[in-house]
Amino acid sequence: MSVSQNQSLHVPVQQGVPATSAVDSTLAFLREGYPFIGRRCAELNSDIFTTRLMGRRVVCTSGPEAARMFWQPGRFTRRGALPPTTLMLLQDRGSAETLDGEDHRHRKAMMMSLQTPADRARMVTIALEEWRARVSLWPAQRQVTLFDETEAVLCAAACRWAGIPPAGIDLPRLTAEFSAMIDGAGSVLRRTVQGLLMRRRTEAWAGGLIEAVRAGQMTPAPGSPLAVIARHRDRDERPLPLEIAANELINVLRPTVAVARYIVFGAQALHEFPEWRPRLASGDEAALTSFAQEVRRFYPFFPAVGGRVLEPFEWRELHFDEGTWVLFDMHGTNHDARLWPEPQRFRPERFTGWQSDGFDLVAQGAGDYLTGHRCPGEAMTVDLVKSALHLLASEVVYTVPRQDLSIDLSRMPALPASRFRIDVAAPVL
Repeated sequence: MSVSQNQSLHVPVQQGVPATSAVDSTLAFLREGYPFIGRRCAELNSDIFTTRLMGRRVVCTSGPEAARMFWQPGRFTRRGALPPTTLMLLQDRGSAETLDGEDHRHRKAMMMSLQTPADRARMVTIALEEWRARVSLWPAQRQVTLFDETEAVLCAAACRWAGIPPAGIDLPRLTAEFSAMIDGAGSVLRRTVQGLLMRRRTEAWAGGLIEAVRAGQMTPAPGSPLAVIARHRDRDERPLPLEIAANELINVLRPTVAVARYIVFGAQALHEFPEWRPRLASGDEAALTSFAQEVRRFYPFFPAVGGRVLEPFEWRELHFDEGTWVLFDMHGTNHDARLWPEPQRFRPERFTGWQSDGFDLVAQGAGDYLTGHRCPGEAMTVDLVKSALHLLASEVVYTVPRQDLSIDLSRMPALPASRFRIDVAAPVL
């Protein structure tokens, strides 16, 4: 079904949905970043309000009930819901996340087939090998920037896991390209332009890999992402067009590199809450899981996600017309006191014995993986964060020099200002 760009939310005045006083909130959103929606929900005493962004009317929502509304399968499309530059940097046209209905479910099943427990275990094993190779070089450098090192480790690990031969990888260049895509997705002007230029180069590289597999010039391991994507057939029984196959390969690799932010935030949390170090170093599985989940809840990752209504529906006696643009507040929901007591405190113990209902921790989406738009690599993200923090706590002797560890929430995506530098003594291997 096509989604009109001109239809809007039908909310009669008497139903009392508040609106911001600003004619347009674009500059405020860019100035405030992650807290933008949450602050206005607090000011208006409502978890739904309307405003304008980039001149377009948008409904902003936050909280657990809104999560269930927004992540209902088949209710929203991602098409037309993101700025074009953000879409091109993070997914691009024709990818699984831009599809709907049976087309989406078919392609998403292919992406989820790459995320089995065995696939995740293989990725963790490869990542640890890359970590240890990288860590062995650190003492000679004395000081390293952990964020830069982590991106390189994850890029190398993702390429190996995907079945890409070493000869096909220019690691420094590829890491820089993925980093620019991620960094440019939430910005304007310079970072966005740089990310777009680098993505074009990466697409050509990924397309060459797909062509080589299809021509029989390269034989990746059966079941590896490169092999699966190159040979995948959509519902029409045709191979994916080369451009789309290249995009889907990138969409497996780039999000893995993005996990570097969680790992660096985790290292910062370990620095600020050193009482957790012995438990993480010991390999305590429950402690590692709780710590990783609290990192994902507490620290900024995605600020919000957009959708456009596919078919009209009712929620809280409000009528949402087809085409209505809706933003769901991921950061604010992860700091909602109705879900998380003392949400502004870092408390990993809140996840002891925790059982998700699928709509509470929304760091990478909510709801069902197969039928909805939840990130397929979420479980792998948790595994990679846990293994990296265990390694840092148990195998590396380092200190954290004085530096600016502040996190500017107006910068999307956010990072510690210093990118987290460490002084390395020696690996304990």
